[in-house]
Amino acid sequence: GTPPLSDRRRMTILAVCCMSLLMVSVDNTIVNVALPSIRRDLHASLSGLQWTIDAYTMVLASLLLLSGSTADRLGRRRTFQAGLALFAAGSLLCSLAPTLGWLIAARMIQAVGGSMLNPVAMSIITNVFTDPRERARAIGAWGAVVGVSLALGPVVGGLLTETIGWRSIFWINVPIG
Repeated sequence: GTPPLSDRRRMTILAVCCMSLLMVSVDNTIVNVALPSIRRDLHASLSGLQWTIDAYTMVLASLLLLSGSTADRLGRRRTFQAGLALFAAGSLLCSLAPTLGWLIAARMIQAVGGSMLNPVAMSIITNVFTDPRERARAIGAWGAVVGVSLALGPVVGGLLTETIGWRSIFWINVPIG
């Protein structure tokens, strides 16, 4: 078949997969810190703020298996690219949301894209790193990103919300995506 990928190309693929996981995982925690500002600016109720978090989490979790099987049928690369585009578009829409309802809907779009990234990235990594030792290291690096994202989310969210405003927590995803 195809010639083997260079080490540089494989590391680039791993970095892209790790960045996608970082974006999706940070978004689970970064919004929590911005909730008081969102409540003030959008005149949101407490239950509305809960939906801002829960809509993202429920859609993301609900579509993980479907996204993985879609990638198997339509191609990992195509599914991953569609997920990145949807996540970035959803992030942009979140930053522009004029009301809480729009923010919740945009978070759901973001989550659809996010659901296409996590399982597909893991599949890409396991296919790119065929040597068992290298694969173990790559999966370890990918998994470490989750831990880093849990710590980064509240810190980055607080910093951005206090200095620029809550909408900036969504802007950072657009150029990364």
